[in-house]
Amino acid sequence: MKKIAIAAAIAALSAPVFAQSSVTLWGRINTSVESIKVGNNDRVASMVNNNSRLGFKGTEDLGSGLKASFALEHGLNSDDGRQTSSAFWNREASVQLSGEFGAIRLGRWTPGSYYATADYVSMHNHDTGTSEDKLYSGAGFTQTNKVGYFTPNVNGFNGEFTLHAGEGVDPRGYDVALNYDQGPMHLGAGYSKQGSAKQYAIRGLYELGAFTFGGYAQREESGTPQSPGAKDSRWIGRAAVMYTLGQSEFHLNVGGTKAGAFSFNNGRNGGKQYTVAYNYNLSKRTKVYAFYTAVDASTPNKRDDLNSLAAGIRHNF
Repeated sequence: MKKIAIAAAIAALSAPVFAQSSVTLWGRINTSVESIKVGNNDRVASMVNNNSRLGFKGTEDLGSGLKASFALEHGLNSDDGRQTSSAFWNREASVQLSGEFGAIRLGRWTPGSYYATADYVSMHNHDTGTSEDKLYSGAGFTQTNKVGYFTPNVNGFNGEFTLHAGEGVDPRGYDVALNYDQGPMHLGAGYSKQGSAKQYAIRGLYELGAFTFGGYAQREESGTPQSPGAKDSRWIGRAAVMYTLGQSEFHLNVGGTKAGAFSFNNGRNGGKQYTVAYNYNLSKRTKVYAFYTAVDASTPNKRDDLNSLAAGIRHNF
């Protein structure tokens, strides 16, 4: 009886703490069936994973407007069930304190400069799979060993400022993202640098009735060309438009860059990419879609060309 009383007392004391905490399981399964042709190879029927993931996130209210939170996100291949890299929490593993001052985050996560620019414009399938933006530069991007400050939202403006600790293994890196979202206007800018490699980009997106127009321009500077005759810098750009009709979305986007720097197949080529897509939203969490995407590269013998005709299902949970 005494042990029961003690256990009941501990539970009573713990109850308010547990009431302040919450943990959420969430994720996305996004899989498509595609007919893919790469270079001069024969066309192949494939099942393709489109950045599926599984995550846990939690928040504890510490009082006085202060909150502690964490996020763990695992990337998985929905076509065969394997994880997407050797690191299990390869998409995010972070802990954060937030309040009226904004937020301080430690750990691993995707650079804010990417979300502020290329990802925001990739409206048709969240910049995933074969129709992802093949041209956008990852110069200076780092995901691991980071400390970041996130500003509060002030009249539609917010920012992210991140430092990557090289830990004596690689150069320190920096990443900056700025966003403005107010009414139909959405603007963004990103900058990242690690060693001699850096990139900076600006993005705009405007909603006009059933239409949404977007685009970005990015400058990539590698510091050192990665292939003979390649330039160490170049411009990359993309334009996108979406038209909505009921539960249907119609998408078109076009991107292009010249040979140089070191992204897109190590600077061997420039290229253009075209994507036409259709989404039908069965609910807020589930959609079916189809798209055709093509990369027309300047590499000889169509070595880096790609085109795919796809149909898929995406479900968020």
